[in-house]
Amino acid sequence: MRISMATLLLLGLMSVEVYAGEVRVAVASNFAAPMERIAVAFQQQSGHTLKLSPGASGKFYAQIASGAPFDVFLSADETNPQRLEQDGLAVANSSFVYALGKLVLWSAQPGLVDAKGSVLGKGNFNKLAYADPKLAPYGLAAKETLEKLGLWNSVQGKLVTGENITQTYQFAATGNAELGFVALSQVYKDGKVTEGSSWLVPSNLYSPIRQSAVQLKAAKDPAAARALMTYLKSKKAAEIIRSFGYELP
Repeated sequence: MRISMATLLLLGLMSVEVYAGEVRVAVASNFAAPMERIAVAFQQQSGHTLKLSPGASGKFYAQIASGAPFDVFLSADETNPQRLEQDGLAVANSSFVYALGKLVLWSAQPGLVDAKGSVLGKGNFNKLAYADPKLAPYGLAAKETLEKLGLWNSVQGKLVTGENITQTYQFAATGNAELGFVALSQVYKDGKVTEGSSWLVPSNLYSPIRQSAVQLKAAKDPAAARALMTYLKSKKAAEIIRSFGYELP
């Protein structure tokens, strides 16, 4: 019995549909936009769909430890994924660094932030937004930067704390805070910061932001989750990650 090429193609498409799964992804807020782009490319290649939930890395750790239904966790640090492995909640040795984050001091006002960030020392601003350092690695990086610059104590009355880096960016973007320590990826487009004014914080002022992914043991569809973990290491994913201003490990 001969099977036509059209029939074979149809059977192939049906098999992709049958085996396509959904991966529930807890993703650090700073990586939400790149992950949306990756999700589209991943679905086109694999047939699997992604359900993305952005938030603070520290909160996600607590939620996952309490049984929150996620399959893959993309944290903004290495510590939380490693803790989940140690707790027996993540697949052993599945974690890896998918991106190196960069901190930037940003203002929606053109010209307010100079190329050396000296506006911080001058103090001619009312509010400085940063993410909660207990929950968000970018917030911890901002605190470390201010401490190394000797400014942590002097800015205490001006700090506005965001629950995560997205809320922190919103404080600065809306003008509720003239300045904000945000992720470079939030203000980076076409190879540069395209609006407002900014200072790319030198990497020696804060601990490396080694953003790590881990597969969770409670994954509803382990095969689909593994496929995503593999795709995050692909050339296509790397191109998307770099386009948002991240470096690769």
